[in-house]
Amino acid sequence: MSEYKTLYLSMKDSVAVALSEIPENTSVVVKTGIEELVVPIIEPISFGHKFAVKAIEQGADIIKYGEVIGAASAYIPAGAHVHVHNLEGKRGRGDKIAE
Repeated sequence: MSEYKTLYLSMKDSVAVALSEIPENTSVVVKTGIEELVVPIIEPISFGHKFAVKAIEQGADIIKYGEVIGAASAYIPAGAHVHVHNLEGKRGRGDKIAE
């Protein structure tokens, strides 16, 4: 298995960050503390971009660094790129004011 550097800080996280380009059809190991996950990458992940470490259901919170950064706007399989095409931000949205 190839070693690609990733950033995965919390076992609560549903995404990790690629610290190098990761090609599709590759497996990466993400680690935090005693937890180690093997994630098959299903599409290319660019440096600095997020990928799902586990399947994320549509509407579910997306967690990065132990914090909610948005919600899945579509089902996201493990190993998929997570970005604006499938993540809807929850913070700083002027069009979604809490009542």
